[in-house]
Amino acid sequence: MFHVESYSGTREENYALLLKQLKALLEGEKNVIANLSNACALLNQFLTEVNWVGFYLYDDQELVLGPFQGLPACVRIPLGKGVCGTAALERKTITVDDVHQFPGHIACDAASQSEIVIPLVKEGRLLGVLDIDSPIKSRFDSIDQEHLQKFVDVLLQYI
Repeated sequence: MFHVESYSGTREENYALLLKQLKALLEGEKNVIANLSNACALLNQFLTEVNWVGFYLYDDQELVLGPFQGLPACVRIPLGKGVCGTAALERKTITVDDVHQFPGHIACDAASQSEIVIPLVKEGRLLGVLDIDSPIKSRFDSIDQEHLQKFVDVLLQYI
């Protein structure tokens, strides 16, 4: 049985523990949806002050809602639209301190104030994005970005 250890160290130590737990959780499992679901649940349990954590998967045309934790969300997002579509199109992580200032922001949850989106790119191919929303402005900083990118890098080994 997988056990989630408590997070009581520095932010960097806590992120390192999160990566260790992610590897333990995904080890030996080949099903992509199961792995994305557990990764999403683990992140939702780990992160504070977030109201949505989930994945949008690229179907060679647009992003389609995948496993997530939070309120019901937009099902389809065109490439280049909103934070998720822009991060996917540009294949780069985007951190937004105030989503209401982001051109073309898609408001799936009116409570969301800030957002970070990390593309899932494996062997040069876009698989989707990890999307995390917060009801607090400027919730995500460079430490979050660095370690969430590492989280995605580990996850990509299992999907």
